[in-house]
Amino acid sequence: MNAGAQYIDGIATLVGELKAKESGNLSQAALLIVDAIEAGRTLHVFGTGHSHMLAEELFYRAGGLACVNPILEEGLMLHRNAVQSTELERLEGLASVLLKQQSPKVGDVIIIASNSGRNAANIEMALSAKASGLKVIAITSLNHANASSSRHSSGKRLHEVSDVVIDNQGCIGDAAVEIAGLPIKVSPTSTVLGACIVNAIVAEVVELLLHRGMMPDLFASSNMDGGDAHNRRLIDRYKGVVRSL
Repeated sequence: MNAGAQYIDGIATLVGELKAKESGNLSQAALLIVDAIEAGRTLHVFGTGHSHMLAEELFYRAGGLACVNPILEEGLMLHRNAVQSTELERLEGLASVLLKQQSPKVGDVIIIASNSGRNAANIEMALSAKASGLKVIAITSLNHANASSSRHSSGKRLHEVSDVVIDNQGCIGDAAVEIAGLPIKVSPTSTVLGACIVNAIVAEVVELLLHRGMMPDLFASSNMDGGDAHNRRLIDRYKGVVRSL
């Protein structure tokens, strides 16, 4: 088997483990979000480094919930300065400011993605969110987190300060494929599994909303006829609530 096939087989195995081990936590997360949507509240999503892609994955997406507010801070991403992003995700004081800028309301929900769960920004975001009356859903690797110390002054890791924890089943260090002659593994799994997790949650949220008699606000593909007009109505409705619209 070549390394590419090994990676794909590994992802398939992890997806199976995710379904077998985390279905209950996925359902708990979906219930929190359904209750929030039913109450007219917002779903915030946050991550640093590569994990910020999960906030973008849920935002303004065909078949995606319109009430998703991604917390996107350029300094915590990679495209402007990757080294700086690593330094900033370890900095206490930043996340609480970012959350305050979102004008969170009691009853909102936030998903925080962090594979290691150890850096200050993600832990502080969870603590600040809970102090503001939000429910916190963590997506993390418990294998990695439990092998790491916290970089936050509380001494806590993300999974220890969250209401619902979803384990992405990833290995320590994230990269998963061993290739003969290399001292380190290649090809991380957290982004693929994270995207699977958040989209599974959305599917369950929509199903539960329909069971409760509520039609969910979902974006359509802008590359389908009628998509632009459909999306414009949602943009007009959520602009000002979702900061990135």
